[in-house]
Amino acid sequence: MTGQAVTSAQVSDAAPVAPAVVVVGSANLDLRLSVEAMPRPGETVLASGIDRGPGGKGANQAAAAARAGVATALVGVVGDDDGGRLVRSALVDAGVDLGLLRTSSTPTGTAIITVDRTGENAITVAPSANDELTMDSAAVRAASSAAVLLVQLEIPLETVRAAAAVGRYVMLNAAPAAELDADLLADVDLLVVNEHEAAVVAAAEAGVVAAAEAGGSASGAPFGTALLEKVPAVVVTLGPAGALLLRRGADPVRVSGVEANAIDTTAAGDTFCGVLAAGLATGTPLPEAVLRANAAASLAVEARGAMPSIPDAASITARLDRLATG
Repeated sequence: MTGQAVTSAQVSDAAPVAPAVVVVGSANLDLRLSVEAMPRPGETVLASGIDRGPGGKGANQAAAAARAGVATALVGVVGDDDGGRLVRSALVDAGVDLGLLRTSSTPTGTAIITVDRTGENAITVAPSANDELTMDSAAVRAASSAAVLLVQLEIPLETVRAAAAVGRYVMLNAAPAAELDADLLADVDLLVVNEHEAAVVAAAEAGVVAAAEAGGSASGAPFGTALLEKVPAVVVTLGPAGALLLRRGADPVRVSGVEANAIDTTAAGDTFCGVLAAGLATGTPLPEAVLRANAAASLAVEARGAMPSIPDAASITARLDRLATG
């Protein structure tokens, strides 16, 4: 809950009885379309290819944390169908504990992902089985014992509230963007958002990220002020430009981005969040954990697909080592 730090002792207490990271979130079947350019309103374009694979913000983030080398469990719901079986298989391969992943007669959630030649994407999600996700007693026990509880907004908001209320250290990725009330945010220790999502949560005008990034204290920037009145710490992801770290009582910290040859940005944000959660669960200081998450996201955008693009710990370390040696 708010203000409670993650420590190495907490991680030691949780392992091996409970996962260090528990993700409460969505699991989807992704249908990916490759196009030359995004269609304009009313326009029909032809795709050069289509493929299907595992995805969903919760599943992607759980896979990222597990591949980063941290014991991770996913609380979620999939259908008793081919999509659900595909997602389960991929999560097992990633090393995610699926003891809290429930199967429903409702179809697995589906995401239609359109990716253009530059790697940018547009995503439409049908939640389906994800709408049935609730926090039962087993999920509450897991969430309350994990070093880091990671949640997003592709699941019912009441489930997000219930999870955040019991977490020891709550990390909220406020995506898709939504206005969030003070009661929910009071249970959040770390908010992770991109620029658009940050503006929605802060109820601020577009462009205030640049004002915060330009200098001054967090309390002196309108963007920082608005968010830090709601939560004690915020990471604003800035794509190739890196990330901005805002904390109460401290100056903003700009964490540099990692150069990448982007071909598909799908799941880059999810990779960032999962690897960040893994770092915090193992006691890594927040700025260093953000840098490692940036490196992981840079690897993810260099591969196609959502979950298949998420790197493992060795690949992330190798990229950071190359950065350190110039």
